[in-house]
Amino acid sequence: MTDEDDRYYHVDGEIVPASEATVSVDDRGFRYGDAAFETMRAYGGTVFAWERHLERLEATCDALSLAHGVTDADLRERIDATLAANDLADAYVRLSVTRGVQPGKLTPQPEVDPTVVVYAKPLPRGGLEGDSVWDEPATVRTVETRRTPDEALPAGAKTHNYLNGILARAELRNEDGTATADEALMCDLEGHVAEGATSNLFFVRDGTLHTPTTDGDVLAGITREIVLESAAENGVPTQEGRYDLEDVLAADEAFLTNRTWELRPIASLDDREIGGGPVTERLSRLYDERVERACYSSR
Repeated sequence: MTDEDDRYYHVDGEIVPASEATVSVDDRGFRYGDAAFETMRAYGGTVFAWERHLERLEATCDALSLAHGVTDADLRERIDATLAANDLADAYVRLSVTRGVQPGKLTPQPEVDPTVVVYAKPLPRGGLEGDSVWDEPATVRTVETRRTPDEALPAGAKTHNYLNGILARAELRNEDGTATADEALMCDLEGHVAEGATSNLFFVRDGTLHTPTTDGDVLAGITREIVLESAAENGVPTQEGRYDLEDVLAADEAFLTNRTWELRPIASLDDREIGGGPVTERLSRLYDERVERACYSSR
């Protein structure tokens, strides 16, 4: 199913056609971005790393003091029902939980009737026999927009307020609206590289895999976590730290990670060619093997 008009959403407990999928203008997710979300991938009908996504969703809700009251099993049932309604096995899945409709005041009320929305769209098969969603390695540019500091908004919280990333991506646009790069790389307030607008950053120097530490203003991506685990399990030296832009520009290899892209090599950063390489290729293969085992081997 590829036509968005023919898709079905799961909205507040009901499967509805996309044309009828609405939320109230008084919903706090719309008014204030007062909501949590997770972006997931289903492979062969299985939501990959579901427990990790659930844990991060709960952490975001805790950060927002959003006690939504929906059980883990209920959330999973809504996701499975959405995939079934759209006849999708390999898909992008987004789960959103807002604080719902409350009186028009900034202060949240303790009683919550949450709005829960599940959206899914088709993606290629993943794993060892799969295809990447991207056609080419990514072109990346640094931007002036700084990553929101953890002291202002918890860096690990995935909320509906995505203005930080939007402003970063907006810097990549020419006057005619065309993009100058695929991804924007943001630095923290001290000038250390942090992450992309929707991705985590990795680079390789002298065989060691480096990535900005989540002790800084970095979202702990689940794909990032799995890559680090695979590296440790397979003898790839890793280091998390605070890095300057020059460290990345001098890298032998570099790549980005997120749920949809998986591992995407960086073709160039600020017009400096970098590219992938043997470490990137090995880790990408290990990721595909993990997806294959977890989601396709029992089919």
